Order: sequence, then C-alpha cells, then structure tokens
Amino acid sequence: MRTGPLLEIENLSTHYVSAQGTRVVRAVDEVSLRINAGETLGIVGESGSGKSTLALTILRVLPPAARIVSGRMLFEGGDLVQKSDAEMRHVRGKRIAMILQDPMASLNPLFTIGDQVAETIRVHEGAGLTQYPHEMSGGMRQRIVGAIGISCEPRLLIADEPTTSLDLTIQAQYLNLLRELQRAHGLALIFITHNLGIVAKMCDQLAVMYAGRVVESGPVSRIFNAPVHPYTEALLNSIPRMSDSAQRLTAIEGQPPDLAALPPGCSFAPRCPRAFDRCREEAPQEFFLDGRTARCWLAAPDVINTNLLVRSGAA
Repeated sequence: MRTGPLLEIENLSTHYVSAQGTRVVRAVDEVSLRINAGETLGIVGESGSGKSTLALTILRVLPPAARIVSGRMLFEGGDLVQKSDAEMRHVRGKRIAMILQDPMASLNPLFTIGDQVAETIRVHEGAGLTQYPHEMSGGMRQRIVGAIGISCEPRLLIADEPTTSLDLTIQAQYLNLLRELQRAHGLALIFITHNLGIVAKMCDQLAVMYAGRVVESGPVSRIFNAPVHPYTEALLNSIPRMSDSAQRLTAIEGQPPDLAALPPGCSFAPRCPRAFDRCREEAPQEFFLDGRTARCWLAAPDVINTNLLVRSGAA
C-alpha cells in the first residue's frame, strides 16, 4: 500500500507568455504544497494571486499561452508534469476532478444537464435530467457541476469558488454534502475561496497565495491563531466580526503587483506596514517553523532571535 501525500507539488512554476515572447506573467511561481488522502487544503488570496491557474496546472488544462516552466506534481506515484495528453485524459474526471468557478461558462448550453452529467461516466465507465443550463437557477447549475465533478468518485477534487452562486442555506447543505462524500470515500479536497469563514469550517490545511507564490502554509488553526506573514494577518483582520465595534472594516492598502513586472525583493513589501530595507531588496526564501512555512524575512531565524532578545531585554 502506497504511503505519503496523495499529491505533492514541488517548486512548480507556470508562466503566461505573450505571442512575441516579450511579456512573461509569473502566475504560479515556485509553489510547493502537499495534500493527503481525506484531507482538505484551502487556498486563499486576492483575485489574480494565482489560485485558479494553480488548479488548471494540476489538471493540465492550461490555455495555449501558459507554460509549465519548472517543478513536479507527484500524484499517486507519477509526475503529472511528465504525463502525455493521452495519459492525462485517464486522470481527469476519474482520478482528479474539478468544480469550476462559473457553472454557466463550464456547462454547454447546447446539451441537456443529463447528457453532461453522464458524459464523464461514459468516458471513464463506459444518471434523466432533460433541462438545459439556461433553464436552471445559478444555485442549481452550481450543484450540477458539483455532481459532474464527483460522478466518477475521484481521489482528488478541486473546488474553485464552488459556493459563489449559492445562498447561505444551500451553501451549508452543499458544504455538508462535500464533507459526507469526503468521509465516505477518503476524498482529498482542494478548496479555492475568498471566504475565510468557509476555510475555518472546512479545511485542515491552508495555503495563502500572493503574487503567484505561497507566502504562508500550514494547519488552519495555527495560521488563524498566530499568522506569521503580514499579508495573512491583513486578510484575517479584514474579516468582519459581530463583536467588533469598529465603524470601518480593515483594508489592505494598495493593489496587488503586476505579475509581469514584480517589484524587487518581497512582492508584498510595497503594501506591508512592517517592511524593512531587506524586504525591498531581496526576495525572501521559504522558511520552515512551527509545522508550517512562510516566505517572509520576519520568519528568518536571525530576525526571530533578534526579536526574542529585544522582548526579553537582553539587547
């Protein structure tokens, strides 16, 4: 019996290259992640941080302008990066499935819902809804693409903002269904979302992405209770709380950088209230601490030791 992570991503980079080759967008940049069978990994970050491109890279369904330029994706013992298109067709839908963000864009308006739910089963195996997508509500369409995703009982399900079109009551039912399926089949789930409340409820592990990179990753409880990276801290502080008497929500100043013209040093430095000279000059490496990772100079051993000395009065 095989042991270890179901999916292990190592230093994965995916870039979009213009037709002339003069503009390179580093949508996914040196990303390393792992997920075990039966585990839920949440991926959060602002729009344009690389979350959806990472999901499309895992499935190898990138648009023509995109290139996987480095890294490995080890799934069930094989490297997805090295598989041929024919080999990937046996993986998609059967072993790895995806619930896309916009069901109206992912459902074919010319075919009935029954045909589209059955298509994945026919391809891999060998249920009758006669409506067309435009005849159904947004919530129903979202549940249909979810049904397509789990129809062949995949080992890994990637859900890209699957609750966007659902009201709160249906959202709760949808999330409970995913958890029941996960428990019944040992399903691993990658949950891409902007909703940190869903992350707290659904996820075991969390990866925070900014400018194409994972800037912090680890157990959800540890990150929520004591974030290391200032960007993670800012995201958590932006969540409205019933007990908070503040009149205004906390906002992250500035805008995410252009991924084709990243600033020197840390990409978050221009927006970071705790940035110092080193942050603006040198990109931080990935540091390992307390069972998690962080790409931040504040997590560097020399900085941590200096801060401890200052707080203890020894310096």
